[in-house]
Amino acid sequence: MLHLIAENTLSQTVVARISNGDDVVLQAGAVWAAFLGHRDNPKLSELLSKGCSVYALSDVLAMNGMSHQQLLAGVQPLEYVHLVALTIKNPVIHTWC
Repeated sequence: MLHLIAENTLSQTVVARISNGDDVVLQAGAVWAAFLGHRDNPKLSELLSKGCSVYALSDVLAMNGMSHQQLLAGVQPLEYVHLVALTIKNPVIHTWC
């Protein structure tokens, strides 16, 4: 399953509903959760430990002045073309706003 997360603060309820091995894309304000040292880093670490692939949209990172080097280890920058590939790979998509 593909989870698109746009909420500014990453909810523990959302993290609990994401299954092992799911793909997670951080967009809009949610990219800040991936910023190294952010208070939501433990929640992303939990997802990574469950075998989830966690991505942050590159364009949103750039708009917020974040470089790829400032991301929590394991979070991968994602271009829109690869987002399209994830939507094809995952026929079920859940959006969290």
